[in-house]
Amino acid sequence: MKVLMTADTVGGVWTYTMELARALAPHQVEIALATMGAPLSADQRAEVSALANVRVHESAYRLEWMDEPWADVDRAGEWLLAMAHAERPDVVHLNGYAHAALAWGVPVLVVGHSCVRSWFASVQGVDAPGDWSVYGERVSAGLHAADVVVAPTRAMLDALELHYGALRRSRVIANGRAAEPFPPGDKEPLIMSAGRLWDDAKNVAALDRLAPALPWPVYVAGDAAAPGARGGRGFTGVKPLGRVDRAQLAQWLGRASLYVLPARYEPFGLSALEAALAGCALVLGDIPSLREVWGDAASFVPPDDEEAIASAVRTLCEDDARRSELALRARTRALELTPARMAQAYATLYGTLARRGHRQREEATVCAS
Repeated sequence: MKVLMTADTVGGVWTYTMELARALAPHQVEIALATMGAPLSADQRAEVSALANVRVHESAYRLEWMDEPWADVDRAGEWLLAMAHAERPDVVHLNGYAHAALAWGVPVLVVGHSCVRSWFASVQGVDAPGDWSVYGERVSAGLHAADVVVAPTRAMLDALELHYGALRRSRVIANGRAAEPFPPGDKEPLIMSAGRLWDDAKNVAALDRLAPALPWPVYVAGDAAAPGARGGRGFTGVKPLGRVDRAQLAQWLGRASLYVLPARYEPFGLSALEAALAGCALVLGDIPSLREVWGDAASFVPPDDEEAIASAVRTLCEDDARRSELALRARTRALELTPARMAQAYATLYGTLARRGHRQREEATVCAS
């Protein structure tokens, strides 16, 4: 099985892609990986070079959610079609939307990790402004051209259908994360959060305001500025760690007793999964996607009620038994969300799509003759 897969290099999609590619190797899935968004970092290059079933085709084309991206998106489409002609994949797996509308000639799977329309609705409570109209049109065209649309939660799939209309074929495949890099350590009285600190969806600003009044110090890891932006968000209450590599993040999560992410929008939440594997009790935004993933294994707080967030955090700081119970529940749940489980679902879907594509090509050949 050969799959042409796209990945952006500037967010959590990269983590997802590496976990999936690694876990697909036992299924004999060969991946031609087309990267976009920014050049590979040294760490990313080393990570992907270690995967024997992956060949990288690198670019820095702008992504569809970036400022003024469409000339780059179209050039990237031409580049991808040329790659498909050379690689002859059985299936195309896109971790973006617009390129699904291209004439691939083989089945196309689109994974909906997030989208701008659902971001605006969840974070700002409004429709996306008019200057996002082309984005909406291109995303809608891609979703409806795809042979199947996958999302990591039912909540994200529902959001796509709400904003872009009913989808022909869709399914939920939960993300996975390997447990070994995130061992629980000796827990200390400290609180962690991580992610795109510049993104209002993560609501780190609320944590920053609350931090001085919390019993334990709050450390946050991640970029303070959006890709290509000058400067970045400043913090006065939390202790920013900046961008850290996986090993450093694992060390901090292993030490932390609590992981707090009062998110307004989080289609899955890989950072919470990593924290749970590392033995942290979770305090999460009370939104459908996080409820779906974590059930009774986290403490949920209204994202815009800072008093409720502070109260939940203080309670867990002071109640050792409750904190330990929640941490155990979270880790138990996290250990179910394995890369192997994710890869099995994708490999099965690839096989179904590939057989369908082969059948359609055979029928077209018969009709043409």
